[in-house]
Amino acid sequence: QVQLEESGGGLVQAGGSLRLSCAASGNRLSINAMEWYRQAPGKQRELVVGISRDDSTNYADSVKGRFTISRDNAMNTVYLQMNSLKPEDTAVYYCNVRGTYYTGFLQRAFDSWGQGTQVTVSS
Repeated sequence: QVQLEESGGGLVQAGGSLRLSCAASGNRLSINAMEWYRQAPGKQRELVVGISRDDSTNYADSVKGRFTISRDNAMNTVYLQMNSLKPEDTAVYYCNVRGTYYTGFLQRAFDSWGQGTQVTVSS
């Protein structure tokens, strides 16, 4: 099993910053992709940004130039630095991590979601 632990959400004024983190834990993890999604009330979950094994990134147009994704491979952790926050960034943010882990001698694929963390930006 692979578990994800998210942290870093909160309430911030427009123009402020927050940093989210998502740490994956499991046996002999090999992580391929790490992504951040968000879901605002009444809206579908949308991809914010992803980072792949080769560190290539894919940002949603709405966050380009304001959000930065990074990863610490040794800690199996992905971060989302959010600057110049806007009220429309208010949402529950979820991390998604995909890769492989071991149970005994068996290597298995996983696709796990974090529990979500609330980000609220006041105007």
